[in-house]
Formats: sequence, C-alpha cells, structure tokens
Amino acid sequence: MQRAPSDAASSRIHELVEIRLRQGQLRYTTGRRTVVEVLFRAGHPLRISEIERRAPDLPRSSAYRHLVDLQGVGAVRSLSAAGDFTHFELSEDLTEHHHHLLCVRCGGIQDVTPTVAFEKIVEATIDDFVAATGFTPLSHSLDVMGYCRSCA
Repeated sequence: MQRAPSDAASSRIHELVEIRLRQGQLRYTTGRRTVVEVLFRAGHPLRISEIERRAPDLPRSSAYRHLVDLQGVGAVRSLSAAGDFTHFELSEDLTEHHHHLLCVRCGGIQDVTPTVAFEKIVEATIDDFVAATGFTPLSHSLDVMGYCRSCA
C-alpha cells in the first residue's frame, strides 16, 4: 500500500479524522494529528517504536493514548502478527482497501493490494457464507498468517 503522500490527500485524511473525533466528542489535538500524519506518511503498518522514532517529541505513553482514542473512533486499526508485535495503520476506509501478510515469527506485516478479480471471488465467497444467515456484510479484511521470506 505504498503511496506517494500528497498535501491534498493529507489534508483530506486530517479532515476525516477530525470529523470522527468530533463525533466521538474528542478534540483533534496536536498529538493525535502527529500520530495520524506519521501513519499516513509511512503508508504501511508501524510498531509503536517506529511511531516513536518518526515523532521523537511525542512521548510513547501519549502516543499509546492517542492510538487508543483514534481506534475508538475508527480512524486507526491495530494488527498483531505474533505476541507483542502490534502494528498500527490508518483504517482502510481512510486510505485504500488492502490485505495483510503477517509473519508469526518476526511479527513483520506486509500490505497486499488485491486485484479486482481476487476481490470478486472473495466477495462471492462472503455472499455464500452469509446467504442463509440474514447477515449483511459491510466490508472485509484478510490477514494471512505465516512466515516471511526471512523466517521461512
């Protein structure tokens, strides 16, 4: 999901996050804005240590609090590949639809953008899964667990 961040795209992301925070009766503070910008500029999931390195003026404890608030309003998603290897990314409805390859040994996460043909198969399969249940699917995510090239 690597993107070349643009100022217009960044502004739009911040606008959408601010709306979500307001709906959750939260302010869009400088710290929250910093976390969102770091995640947006990275273009892939980051561990807290990577967020800390990219925003050295933001204490880790504050970054965690901001991440919790941002997750609470649906602006950020957390992913765990193995044990303590939690990564954070902007919610895909703010960026683009994608899936993940998660290494259960080293905790690495790789974004994978699916083809249109793949998504049609997944959506048809989901429709088959829920056909008799009355469930109405709104979205989906696919996280494939396994070993990365280095760990295999």
